[in-house]
Amino acid sequence: MASLPNSQCMETSNSPNENTKPTINVACIRKCIKSMPKNLKSKAVETVKFTKKIGEDDPRRIVHSVKVGLALTLVSSLYFFRPLYAGFGQAGMWAILTVVLVFEFTVGGTLSKSLNRGCATLLAGALGIGAEYLANLCGDKGEPIVLGLMVFILATSATFTRFFPDVKRRYDYGVLIFIITFTLVAVSGFRVSEILALAHQRLSTILIGGATCILISIFVCPVWAGQDLHYLIAANIEKIALFLEGFGGEFMSFPENEDEKSITTDKDKSFLVAYKSVLNSKTTEETLANLAWWEPCHGQFRFRHPWGQYLKTGALATECAHHIKIIHKYVYLKPQVTSELIKKIQEPCRIISTESSQALKQLSSSIKNMTFPLPETETHIRTCNAAANDLKIILEKPYLPDQDHSQETIQLLFLASVLIDIVKSVENISVSVNELSQKAGFRQQNPKAEKQQHQLLHRGIVQPVNNFDISDNSNCVVIDVHKLAGGQETLAQAMEREKLETRS
Repeated sequence: MASLPNSQCMETSNSPNENTKPTINVACIRKCIKSMPKNLKSKAVETVKFTKKIGEDDPRRIVHSVKVGLALTLVSSLYFFRPLYAGFGQAGMWAILTVVLVFEFTVGGTLSKSLNRGCATLLAGALGIGAEYLANLCGDKGEPIVLGLMVFILATSATFTRFFPDVKRRYDYGVLIFIITFTLVAVSGFRVSEILALAHQRLSTILIGGATCILISIFVCPVWAGQDLHYLIAANIEKIALFLEGFGGEFMSFPENEDEKSITTDKDKSFLVAYKSVLNSKTTEETLANLAWWEPCHGQFRFRHPWGQYLKTGALATECAHHIKIIHKYVYLKPQVTSELIKKIQEPCRIISTESSQALKQLSSSIKNMTFPLPETETHIRTCNAAANDLKIILEKPYLPDQDHSQETIQLLFLASVLIDIVKSVENISVSVNELSQKAGFRQQNPKAEKQQHQLLHRGIVQPVNNFDISDNSNCVVIDVHKLAGGQETLAQAMEREKLETRS
C-alpha cells in the first residue's frame, strides 16, 4: 500500500498558543487512494513485461522451471500413494528436499550436486552408525562423551578441507552435506533406538530424489554447461573482432577535409560496448568449466574434453579485451588534422585493426563449427605482424610534434603502441585455438574444395586490355591485385612473395 508523504498529507498548527500537533490532510488521503489502482496496474504491467523479457532472453529458463515442477510431482508420490508411504513413511520428505536443493539449470550442475549429496550422505551415514555403535561400547556415561569428540573431530577436519582449492571447486557441497548428515545421524542415534532403519530410509529417499533429478535433467531438454562454455568463448572472440573491425574502418580513416567527415550515430556504434562483457566473463567461464567436468559425453564433446584449454583461450581473450579497453577511451578523440606522422601511422594501424578482426572472426567460426582454423588465419596474422613491424620502425624514429597538435600526436602514438600489443594477443589466441583444435579432436576443413578454389584463382590466361577497350566491350573483368584484404601490400609481404615465386 502506498505510503503517505508527511509533507503532503500531514499538517501542523502554526498558532503559537497551541501545541504543535500534526493533522491528517483528508484530501491527500483520498487522492492517494484513488491513484492506487492506477499504480498497481502500472506495477503489474511492468512485472509482466520484465517476466516476458526474462523468458525471451533464454527460453530454456521456462523449460527448466517445468522440469523442476515435474521432478517434485514425481517424488511427491512417496506421500500421495499409500503403499509407498507405508514403505518410506516420513522419510519421503527427504526426497522432496533433495529435488529442491540439487536440481540445477545445467546437467553438470545437477550431476555435481546429486553425486556430492549421494556420496556424502552414504559416507556420513556409515560413519554415523559406526560412531553410534562405538559409543555404545563405552557405556551410558561414556557414550555422549565419545559421540561429542567424534562430532568435533570430523566436523573440524571436514570444515578445514573446504579451504583446499580443488575441494572448494568441486566437492564443497558434498563436504557440507557430510558434516550435516554425520552430525544428525550421530546426535539422533543417541535418542533413537532403530538408527539403522532410520539411516536406510533417509539414504533411500535421498537417492530416489537425486536419481529423479539426474534422469529428468539429462533426458528432458538437457542444458549442457560444456556447450554453453564452448559458445561463450567463441562469442567473446567475435565481440573483440567486431570492435577491431569498426575501429579500423571508422576511427583509423582520417578525413582529408571537412566534407569527408562521416557522422556515425550511437546506435551504429553498438560494437564499441559489446566487448565489455568479455572483461567480466572469467567467473562465468570458470563456473561452466567446473560444471562441464561432471557431464558425460554428449554430441561432439567427448569424455575428458579439454575444458581447461577453453579457460586458457578465454583468459587470452580477456587480456585482449583489456587492451581494447585502453584504446576505447581514445575513440572519440579522433585527430582532426593529418600531419606527416599521422599519415605514416594511419595505414599500419588500419591494417592491424582490420586484419586482426578477420583473424579473430575466423578463429571464432572455427570454434563454433569445431573445425581447425583456416590457413587464411595465419595469413592475416602474418599481415598484422608485418604492419606491426612497420609501425615499430616508425615509432622508433625521433619526432618533434607540432605545438598546435602535440596532444593529438601523443595520443595517436600511444594508440599505435597498444595496437602492437593487440597483435601479440591475437597471435596468442590463434595458438591457443590451434591447441584446442588438436586436443578436442576438431575436424579438418575439406581440402578438396579448398584445392579447387585455389586452382580457380591461379589457372587461366590474363590478356591485357586498354582502357578504351573496357568501355567498348562489357565482357571483361578488371582485377585489382596490388591490394590485399587489409590494405596495400607491405614491403615484408612483397619480399616473401618474390622468394616464393623464385623457388617455384
